Amino acid sequence: MTAQTQIDQSSARDRFVTGMSHAACTVNVVTTDGPAGRAGVTVSAMASVSADGEAPTLLVCVHHLSPAAPKIIENGVLCVNVLREDQSYISEAFAGRFKDELGDKFECTDWVALPSGPPRVADALVAFECRVVSAERVGTHYVLLCAVEDTHSARLGSPLIYANRSYGSSRRIDAPRSMRGVLNGKGIALKVGCFHTFGPFLMPALIRQLGGLDIGLLEGDQRRLTESLVSGETELALIYDIGLDDRFECEALATLTPYVLLAADHPLARQSEILPIDLAAEPMVLLDAPPSGDYFTGILKAQGIEPVIAHRSVSFEMVRGMVAHGLGYTLLVTKPTASMSYDGLPLVARPLAGDCAPSHLVLAWRRGHRLGSAAERFARKCREKFARA
Repeated sequence: MTAQTQIDQSSARDRFVTGMSHAACTVNVVTTDGPAGRAGVTVSAMASVSADGEAPTLLVCVHHLSPAAPKIIENGVLCVNVLREDQSYISEAFAGRFKDELGDKFECTDWVALPSGPPRVADALVAFECRVVSAERVGTHYVLLCAVEDTHSARLGSPLIYANRSYGSSRRIDAPRSMRGVLNGKGIALKVGCFHTFGPFLMPALIRQLGGLDIGLLEGDQRRLTESLVSGETELALIYDIGLDDRFECEALATLTPYVLLAADHPLARQSEILPIDLAAEPMVLLDAPPSGDYFTGILKAQGIEPVIAHRSVSFEMVRGMVAHGLGYTLLVTKPTASMSYDGLPLVARPLAGDCAPSHLVLAWRRGHRLGSAAERFARKCREKFARA
């Protein structure tokens, strides 16, 4: 094999691995027990093969260097435990992340012994009790074809998903209504998206003022809302202008200037304004909801300051609560009327001095889409509201 061939193969592998990182899959813990002993491993490569035949079949891939691989093959039985969205710790344990904390990774949860031998996670979303039909080594992995002998399903829960090299969860997307709206008993239907941090300060009043309009509300971060516009799930969205590309048209409604939020007894709260350099050594509580996280850290980095991030949260009120309890400062652009946290502690907002890039709240829609009458009515009300602000 020539050096060039090795480079080409490595490049192809890297492109494949990067590409597959975008393919979402469930997170599964495969367990076994029997003459070869008990073992378990976290896998993402699990798929249905067929529901028909003598028994339903599924496919599982296990790395050949995993200590579980030879035990699964020798025992001839396994259980595929599909984890719930709140069970990432089980996945981490069986991926070997908690070696120092757990003497035995099976200690991370409760188990039920299946008749065929392998242990089943007691409260997994679903578990497939299987017999190994064949095992073939392909590259670095054993490809196991398994006959499903029984299926154990939970009544409630959503699957834990792995994609983009991180955990996530599924979210139900309702079938899009007509982009033009439909007539029903309450009026013309309109689906509107709104960024989840400032939505509570805008949408209740808008919905009330548009009393005859049947408005369906979708809340989410920037990515979720732009996806909903492209798919037609929503017709309009109130979002930031950050990262919008030529797929969208937008109308600026307001310019939002970043400010510093502090606990009332924080030493910096005595200042009339805060310079970015004042925050250099202070712990930061980051609102980490896309695109807010990058925007707020980018403000400081543009001033040559690397923020000291002590805590992160996607929840606006969680961030405000942490700040109120003295866990750090935060940067925000949405400013509630109330200057208290949820649990009643006082907060102080101070302007962030210096040349800081503002953000813009915009009304966005899919480029080339002609807004229906309901959407136009909503847009007019938005213009009126911000004109009075």
